[in-house]
Amino acid sequence: MEHQGLSANMRRILLLINCLILAVGICGGPLMMRLYYVEGGSRIWLSSWLQTGGWPFTLVPLAILYLYRRKIEGPNAKFYFITPRIFIASFIIGIATGVDDFLYSWGGSKLPVSTSSLLLAAQLAFTAIGAFFIVKLKLTPYSTNAVVLLTVGAVLLGIRANGDRPEGVTSKAYILGFIMTLLAAALYGVILPCIELMYLKAKQAITATLVLEIQMVMCFAATAFCTIGMIANKDFQAMSREANQFNLGEARYYTVIVWTVIIWQCFFVGVIGVIYCSSSLMSGVMIAVLLPVTEVLAVVFFNEKFSGEKGLALFLSLWGFVSYFYGEFRQTKKQKNKSSETEIMATTHTESV
Repeated sequence: MEHQGLSANMRRILLLINCLILAVGICGGPLMMRLYYVEGGSRIWLSSWLQTGGWPFTLVPLAILYLYRRKIEGPNAKFYFITPRIFIASFIIGIATGVDDFLYSWGGSKLPVSTSSLLLAAQLAFTAIGAFFIVKLKLTPYSTNAVVLLTVGAVLLGIRANGDRPEGVTSKAYILGFIMTLLAAALYGVILPCIELMYLKAKQAITATLVLEIQMVMCFAATAFCTIGMIANKDFQAMSREANQFNLGEARYYTVIVWTVIIWQCFFVGVIGVIYCSSSLMSGVMIAVLLPVTEVLAVVFFNEKFSGEKGLALFLSLWGFVSYFYGEFRQTKKQKNKSSETEIMATTHTESV
């Protein structure tokens, strides 16, 4: 993958920034969605729409980047970089993302926050498998160890969590929500490597502008898909009635809606940014390692118990995170040593000639 004009240090800085943005999204998104349901919200298509409905916010950094290009290149600066081929691929992945949003929202409406760990655990496993088959990503012993540790920790959270099914949710609905959640995990585990494959097959420089354009098209397509669902389900007409019945009041209903849109947009920007700077597996690892943080926030905001199992899962997740980055550090160091040896051999050969 080409990172035009980016040094290794700049790529690390961008990776850190995208990880922080992703952290806001993955920790805040599920909590905001759960808050919507807990306080009286019930529109699944609306909840799905909120996950990608913030796509217009992407126009702000795109406009800033365009103005910067005009300042450097003058009137000849390109207005956009996305090609018809990449646009079509992004749109198709976006539709798949819309389906995934619906499955995830359905599951989130029936399951407590603690059980969402099963989603994240399964997603990491599917991402690792998907990355192995779709983009031929080699799994090192360290990344394999990280996947195993993070998966075990997340599954432990889900199986041993004290949270039972929410009030008013039947056993049948709970099981259906569980199945929908696992299907969402499987689908998103395929979506992440597909995004990485699109980068690899782009046949052009993958710049920050192009990454944002791809993300905007994907979220637009997902939002369009969910909008059709909202129209069919008459969610737009039901919003005012739902706002009046919301436990926190009408004003806070719309506040929850707006902040949910913003926070979920952080998730999608962060995901594709991490893939751009690293890999789809790295995105999966980041999502999994932030799970315990989400659990802690659930304890704070929803008064869930922080059991010994959750403490153990936190330890396993942090261990897996360290394992993954240690493996990345060793791999980078190994590549640098190879590059240095190649340069020395080339210099020696030149001098002898």
